[in-house]
Amino acid sequence: MTYTKHSSRSPEEVETRLTAAVAAHKFGILHIHDLRQTLDSKGIQLGSECKVYDVCNPQAAYKALHGDMRLSAILPCRISIFSAEAGSVIATVKPTSLFQAADLQGDPSLPAEVERELLAIIDEAA
Repeated sequence: MTYTKHSSRSPEEVETRLTAAVAAHKFGILHIHDLRQTLDSKGIQLGSECKVYDVCNPQAAYKALHGDMRLSAILPCRISIFSAEAGSVIATVKPTSLFQAADLQGDPSLPAEVERELLAIIDEAA
């Protein structure tokens, strides 16, 4: 259901590599959620660095939404980078798992295509 990759690089280094890999795969970063900063602002100390990146391939999103607008509830794809002992961890929920869990219709090959790209992006960022 999830795909997780450990990296010996710092979260900052992984973020730089993620940004390049996202662009190389014709995806874009729509938003970055800095969970540590958000929780710190609420007086809660997370400790670990943790950022979640909303990423999207516009053509894939169009195909998905054209097939079933309810898929907007599970878009965009999310990639998390958080600090871990001796480096970072990069994680995502696999698109094929999301489509199955949501029980929504659409092009059945699309989640697998997006998943291949997403996992490649993570592998390159690590």
